[in-house]
Amino acid sequence: MLLPRIKGPRDLDRLSQEELTQLAAEIRSFLVDAVSKTGGHLGPNLGVVELTIALHRVFESPKDKVLFDTGHQAYVHKLLTGRQDFAGLRTKNGLSGYPSRAESDHDVIENSHASTVLGWADGLAKANEVLGREDHHVAAVIGDGALTGGMAWEALNNIAAAKDRPLVIVVNDNERSYGPTIGGLANHLATLRTTDGYERFLARGKELLERTPVVGKPLFETLHGAKKGLKDFIAPQGMFEDLGLKYIGPIDGHDIEALESALQRAKRFSGPVIVHCLTQKGRGYTPALEHEADRFHAVGVIHPDTGLPVKTAAASWTSVFADEMVKIGHERPDIVGITAAMLHPVGLNKFAEAFPDRIYDVGIAEQHGATSAAGLATGGVHPVFAVYATFLNRAFDQVLMDVALHKCGVTFVLDRAGVTGDDGASHNGMWDMSILQVVPGLRLAAPRDAEQLRAQLREAVEVKDAPTVVRFSKGVVGPAVPAVGRIGGMDVLRAPGAEVTRPDVLLVSVGALAPMCLEIADLLDKQGISTTVVDPRWVKPVDEALAPLADRHRVVVTVEDNGRAGGVGSAVSQALRDAGVDVPLRDFGIPQRFLDHALRKEILAEIGLTAPDIARQVTGLVAKLDGRYDSEPAATVD
Repeated sequence: MLLPRIKGPRDLDRLSQEELTQLAAEIRSFLVDAVSKTGGHLGPNLGVVELTIALHRVFESPKDKVLFDTGHQAYVHKLLTGRQDFAGLRTKNGLSGYPSRAESDHDVIENSHASTVLGWADGLAKANEVLGREDHHVAAVIGDGALTGGMAWEALNNIAAAKDRPLVIVVNDNERSYGPTIGGLANHLATLRTTDGYERFLARGKELLERTPVVGKPLFETLHGAKKGLKDFIAPQGMFEDLGLKYIGPIDGHDIEALESALQRAKRFSGPVIVHCLTQKGRGYTPALEHEADRFHAVGVIHPDTGLPVKTAAASWTSVFADEMVKIGHERPDIVGITAAMLHPVGLNKFAEAFPDRIYDVGIAEQHGATSAAGLATGGVHPVFAVYATFLNRAFDQVLMDVALHKCGVTFVLDRAGVTGDDGASHNGMWDMSILQVVPGLRLAAPRDAEQLRAQLREAVEVKDAPTVVRFSKGVVGPAVPAVGRIGGMDVLRAPGAEVTRPDVLLVSVGALAPMCLEIADLLDKQGISTTVVDPRWVKPVDEALAPLADRHRVVVTVEDNGRAGGVGSAVSQALRDAGVDVPLRDFGIPQRFLDHALRKEILAEIGLTAPDIARQVTGLVAKLDGRYDSEPAATVD
């Protein structure tokens, strides 16, 4: 076995080409075995085994900076930099599923959103230039999918402007039809020009560029003219060299020797260079290669031989949304769907199958997607833009200035809201209810169960003069939580007996935390503390009935799966002050810090967002108020 002998990148230097081939096979076997036990990003990592080996043989990490866009394809990088204990992958105290500075000085960028790596690379290359570090290099790996993001093109525009600033950009093109068709000599452009591989590659270039906003079509038309002359270029070479970047490729991304040769040439060049590698996502693992949706981009716990899930998945929030969208689509021909390169993960695949002419995949371009949605709404249809909650952060300006300012009826559906857990800091959807509070006219719903998700999605798409947002959690949808009454637009989930003239606590429950809030009320009841539990349903704007209801209680408590700063608790507190209601308020939510990866329940326990923790603090608050009533008025707790 070769893999256990690799303690760091320089251990690769002693291996022959035959041994490197053996090492690549061992790594693939290791990945399938390890990730099948824990879940994680399998397909992307199987596709970059040889590429990562070549990168670490050519570049001297950590002196040289090897960067990965997004970072979900960095498992091989971890294995080659001394991290081969994958038993706790993506679990508390185990390896992160992304690069992590806390784990290794070989990791530069923490788990990140897509299309950002070229900006990082541009800055690092500039720093090398300013400090005179001529022996330091920067190599940035970016996928063809991430090149659909506007940030990537902004960075390329800046990178290309510095002709003498060294920087190696590795384009990992894992479009599935190209992996097996390009041979070891594919880096020789003359060979490519004389085979039908050129025509296939040109078609791929067209597909990629047509997904690129604004510049895609003109660039394709330019490179399509490459057939005309002896010195014309193949599609990607023409595209990148027109931008002022030297181009090497396309290279067979599974030929280590060819990869090393190309990377060495790029490293020696005194300016920015594109090295275009064609790889096969899921390579070496038949179940991944046969998975049409995404080649096992991310998997749960699976059987390593079959690739089938070990457990049958229960109904998820995403699946409830997916089914309801199809029903609404049948009823309303003006409903269209938008996704940012995540058709299946956000549940719009069923809508796309039912209404293929009413779905738009904008690529990894959330900003463009939001503004395009404003245009769609202005044109007379109602777009539903489904996106992970954490990724809407990237389109805030467009939500504010394009959608809200123009009073466009656009519905944003935020999947993976709140604590998500195992993907780490960048994927927790803990910012949306704070960020969106400042958007005038925007209405925000947080359904507590599947029935409410269906109902509030329908309510959202009825709004024609403002943006609406429906947010829900990751994973399995919980049991139905019935209402026992309604006050204003709020559902009452629990009410004290009629004999209680002034209940102790008004508990404002936000979204999927409703079962926990009812548990809190049970615990408080055992302490003799009477509690009313309400679900506002629409948390923005604050329901007008909330302030007078709060005035009839001794203390108000809010519980939300969102950051405390500027969240629902803050909005409720402000509404009470504006209404002149001087009742103590305590808000419970996520602290404003980046959370380490762990299971959702472990993170909630760590931050004190559990029923026993909250009940204990509320009990203390009520006891404190009882003591003060004998001598002085109670102080407001914000």
